[in-house]
Amino acid sequence: MFFELIGTIMAGVAVALILWAVNRTLLKGRLASWLVPVSAGLAMLIAAISLEYGWYDRTTRTMPASFVVAQTVEEAAFYRPWTYAVPFTARFIAVDQASTRTHPQQPDQRMVDLVIYGRWTRTAKVPALFDCAGSRRADIVDGVDFGDNGEVVGVDWIAVPENDPVLKVACEEV
Repeated sequence: MFFELIGTIMAGVAVALILWAVNRTLLKGRLASWLVPVSAGLAMLIAAISLEYGWYDRTTRTMPASFVVAQTVEEAAFYRPWTYAVPFTARFIAVDQASTRTHPQQPDQRMVDLVIYGRWTRTAKVPALFDCAGSRRADIVDGVDFGDNGEVVGVDWIAVPENDPVLKVACEEV
């Protein structure tokens, strides 16, 4: 966040300096005096918008190969009116397929790590259990135990639709 703020400020300063230099040397001061600060402000706005819309692509490019994006959440806000025309991806859930764990006696259940990314939040890694045949999901929290036959004890199952994107990715054969 700090580096994006510095980059945005530097974009404004660079455009202001270039326009000031062009006006002073080439145009001999013929441009209106308000044009330099307005152009700096526009450059800063464009830089901020560019960084915001580029966040998702930059983040997914740096993920390990075993991470598969399962779901994205797009946002629009009144203080960002351009997001009503083109919403930006503010957060997403990736499934770490390398972390997939199964039990031979429970072939329809898979335990995977879900990695939750947010634009201005810390990345969270949450272990989750999916019942692929029953279209259910459960978060692995304290108090959850596994029996000898792989049966899960003390878990709160949450019904999810069969077309749930996270369920689909978690239940894919790797």
